[in-house]
Amino acid sequence: MTEDGLVRCGWSTSAEDYMDYHDREWGYPLHGASAMFERVCLESFQSGLSWLVILRKRAAFREAFAGFDPARVAEFDEDDVHRLLGNTGIVRNRAKIAATIRNARAVAELDRPLDELLWSFAPDATARQRPRSLADVPAVTPESRAMAKELKRRGFAFVGPTTCYALMQATGMVDDHIVDCWRADPSAG
Repeated sequence: MTEDGLVRCGWSTSAEDYMDYHDREWGYPLHGASAMFERVCLESFQSGLSWLVILRKRAAFREAFAGFDPARVAEFDEDDVHRLLGNTGIVRNRAKIAATIRNARAVAELDRPLDELLWSFAPDATARQRPRSLADVPAVTPESRAMAKELKRRGFAFVGPTTCYALMQATGMVDDHIVDCWRADPSAG
C-alpha cells in the first residue's frame, strides 16, 4: 500500500512516474493508429531497458518521431537517422531507430488498420484468471507469440513475443492487474 492508501501492482510503486502510468494508462484499452504505433515503438525501444527510462523520455520520443504518425515516420531518411542519433532526449540506438522507421513503413503496407490487426490477437478476457501476484504474470503467451510472428511476417522489427506481451498489457488487450490492486476493481476505471 502506498501513501495514498491504494494497493497497486508491485512493479508500479518504486517511482511516482510508474504509479501515475499504472493508475492512468497501463491496462486501459487503447485504439488509434498513432497511439498504437507509439506503443509498438516504445515497447521496442524498451527492450533491454527499464520501462521507467522510456516513460521519462516519452515526450522527447513523441517530438523526435513526429507524434508517432506512422505516415510521417515512414518518410524518415538517413538524415533523420543521424538527427535522431544526436538527440540526447531519446534512446540513441541505431537498430531501434531503424526498426521504428521500418515499422512505420510496414504500417503503410497493412491491409487493415494497425490497431485492428493488433487487437485481433487479444485473448478472450473471460477465459483468463486475474493474477494473484506478479509471479503469476507471464512474460509471453501463445497470443503474444502469434502476434510477434505475424508482425515479423509483415515486415516489422524488434517485435518479439515478450515485447508483444508487454504491448498487450499496456494497451489493455490483457488485464494483468493483480487481484489486490485497486485497478482490478471493474468500477475503478
